[in-house]
Amino acid sequence: MENEKMSNRYKIILAYDGTNFAGFQSQPHQRTVQDVLESAVNKMSTSKNFVRIFGSGRTDAGVHALGQVVHFDLENRIPEQGIVNGLNSILPLDMQVLDAHIVPSTFHARFTTHAKSYLYRVSRGRFVDPFKRFYTGHYKYSLDIELIKQAIPDIIGKHDFSSFVASGSQARSHIRTIYNATVREDLGNDEVIFEFCGNGFLYNQVRIMVAVLLEIGNGRRPVHDFLRLYEVKDRNQCRQTAPASGLYLKKVYYEKDWPQNTITDFN
Repeated sequence: MENEKMSNRYKIILAYDGTNFAGFQSQPHQRTVQDVLESAVNKMSTSKNFVRIFGSGRTDAGVHALGQVVHFDLENRIPEQGIVNGLNSILPLDMQVLDAHIVPSTFHARFTTHAKSYLYRVSRGRFVDPFKRFYTGHYKYSLDIELIKQAIPDIIGKHDFSSFVASGSQARSHIRTIYNATVREDLGNDEVIFEFCGNGFLYNQVRIMVAVLLEIGNGRRPVHDFLRLYEVKDRNQCRQTAPASGLYLKKVYYEKDWPQNTITDFN
């Protein structure tokens, strides 16, 4: 109990290229974000006990993070910038600690989350760009962005996303609230960029929603097909899942940085 009272809780913001990770969560005989980060943290710890890290949520194999949040407890007190410098000197080049803060022991990276935002990049080239293949999804078919812009407001609000969850999900409820959803064209890079912010996301939900939106933009689905999909609650009706390579966990929101009235930090 004495050691527990003396521990310091650290919150870090972590970016990583998910290409060569088998996801966030520790897995036997696999390279994961959790295992690599825990190895680095334990090199900085003076405790005899193994230090566990706790993330805001799991990302799948191949999924990237611009702002994953992780917390862990250390018995030895290290200055915040020392955590940043120390971990970055140990971590491999496909991971980087962007920021670190000492936080109250009541903070939990996962359980005190208010919302998360995800970004999805779609490459529009006729062929797969070898320099984008690990960092975008690819859609070579014609797209009417105006159709997608008409459809995307149907995502906003509180809905039952049973049609948009992959098998293997352990979520007890499929009801989630989406606070904002946008689509824009990046003409310079020949990409379509989707962003979604919500109070939580189901297993593969963002990638399934993107696949449906792309089919709407291609004319394979009616513009307001999301409304039907909410009602049927049938994953088979959505058919496709966009590749993991285009998905990025952009930001995790907590109470102090959560906009009170609307989502403004969405650029």
